[in-house]
Amino acid sequence: MERTLAKAAIEAILFAMGESVEISRLADAIEEDIKTTRDILEEMTQEYRQEGRGIGITQLDDAVQLCTKAEMYEYLIKIAKAPRKMVLTDTVIETLSIIAYKQPITRVEIERIRGVSCDHAINKLLEYDLITELGRMDAPGRPLLFGTTQQFLRCFGVGSLEELPELSTVQIEEFKQQAEAEVQMQLEI
Repeated sequence: MERTLAKAAIEAILFAMGESVEISRLADAIEEDIKTTRDILEEMTQEYRQEGRGIGITQLDDAVQLCTKAEMYEYLIKIAKAPRKMVLTDTVIETLSIIAYKQPITRVEIERIRGVSCDHAINKLLEYDLITELGRMDAPGRPLLFGTTQQFLRCFGVGSLEELPELSTVQIEEFKQQAEAEVQMQLEI
């Protein structure tokens, strides 16, 4: 396929889908190999940057998505309804960090690490599409396994889980102290 037509086809697919599309699926659609498709996507990304466009391509693991550039947000809110703001409490963020670093993980394992029930936090994270059910563990009771979503990657500005920062021993100790304080508060109630 001629390069200009391939770019137009990819752009049309990404626009119409409105969500991330695996690079391998784009390669199949334009009848090119994955390396060539990645090269085309890189060219498109550079063109969007150079031309001062309102959209760009965001890469998430082995998928890409057509996204509005952050600097266009002020114009979008003049037309669109204000997006529902996610409220991530310390408890929800702590639960999300455990899932991000330990996935796939069960609710019981999360609660063992935190030392308290995490039903509310998990439900909020599912509602915000930051985590998803990955299946069931092959163990008695077949507990659900949780992991992060591509929405998680988008919200936190990382392309893949490998880009997450390393946790220091100080941070791990702080997490433990916060969980212990939370348990103490629960006991006092």
